[in-house]
Amino acid sequence: MDGFIEAILGLLLGVVLTYWVYGLFNQKRRKELVQHQSTVILDKIKSVCKLVSVEGDFAEIYSYENIKEGFMKVLSSKKKALVVINAKAQVGYDLKKLLLKADLDKKRIILSEFPEPEVLSIEPDIQFYDIKNGLFNSFSSEDLTDLNAKAKEHIREKIPESGLLETAKKEALEAVLIIEKIVETIGWKLDYSALELSNREKQFLES
Repeated sequence: MDGFIEAILGLLLGVVLTYWVYGLFNQKRRKELVQHQSTVILDKIKSVCKLVSVEGDFAEIYSYENIKEGFMKVLSSKKKALVVINAKAQVGYDLKKLLLKADLDKKRIILSEFPEPEVLSIEPDIQFYDIKNGLFNSFSSEDLTDLNAKAKEHIREKIPESGLLETAKKEALEAVLIIEKIVETIGWKLDYSALELSNREKQFLES
């Protein structure tokens, strides 16, 4: 009889021990899965990298002049041209600058800071008119490279007054919605309560 009771107790102890080991293993596996999910979703958001929200077309004309001195600075030679710049500027967000944190217990991604809009790219198309070379100062391939850089900088200086940055700020809510959709693809939630949003913006995101 005592042997039978000991066998029953041993069996129960074995069942409890097996259940405990299985539960521990399963809990660890679930935790690893959640951690893997958070890594996947954060990497997926980062892989988007740069999100273009607005584009602007620019057309600018300016006169380019370059004076080269020679013969002990006694003589000088000037080259000049009328430069027409047609450029496309893209303004948006560098998503690598997002401040994101994963809450593993509640399966949510916390968005605590959203970057300011910035110029992501400028693609200039330069055309030359009324080109005049100097006696010993003519246009070269280096001049074209230099002009391309100056054209980009010229357009970059025009962007703040164009209203593109302000328009991009208004499109920030759309960017948050895109991130939210990405997060929801694996059943997680995006928490953006830390962002400073107006009541109207909050209603827009919640609708």
